[in-house]
Amino acid sequence: MTFFQFVFSKAFLRQLLLAIVALLVLAFLTLWWLRFSTNHNEKIEVPNLAKMSLDKVEEKLDEMELRYEILDSANYNPDFPRYSVIEQIPKPGKFVKEDRKLYLTLNPSGYRKIEVPDVLGRTRRQAEPTLLAMGFKIGKISHRPHISDNVLEMRYNGEKLDPGTPLQKTSVIDLIVGDESQNRIQSEIDSSEENQDAPIENQEENDGEF
Repeated sequence: MTFFQFVFSKAFLRQLLLAIVALLVLAFLTLWWLRFSTNHNEKIEVPNLAKMSLDKVEEKLDEMELRYEILDSANYNPDFPRYSVIEQIPKPGKFVKEDRKLYLTLNPSGYRKIEVPDVLGRTRRQAEPTLLAMGFKIGKISHRPHISDNVLEMRYNGEKLDPGTPLQKTSVIDLIVGDESQNRIQSEIDSSEENQDAPIENQEENDGEF
């Protein structure tokens, strides 16, 4: 039997047909497995997790067969509950596949702490902008007899506050400043002494004329 006779024989054609059917079946099974394993054309809309606690986040994502990972905390935002989700990636409304991981940023427990600047000895006009620029709030302003209007003392929750003490941002700081009363008293004393000296000088001038 020649080669051409073998190629066109029934036995060869039967084997060729079986091989083609086997390849088609294998290709179908491969495509079906890929579609099942990658959830082809199955997408999940990312929910809005803003202001949700971790317990609720975990419950929500478990229902949707999604995962999450916590990133570093952001700066404290008073508009969000403590330890709640403040930012997420992907954003709400995006479509992802099943078992996709969402990256979450949580709101910390409060503002970060910063050191109180040294404004002692400065005037109130200088001290207040410095404290406000650092993120603190100005509370009660009290006055104490003093020669100047400088800041004499800082207080926090009624306790004396030393410069360099770490406090949370937005903490309220009370100031005790001088009222310049001693300066006014000294000025009055000096003025009174000058007035007392004046008649004596006039008397001496009058005595000289006689």
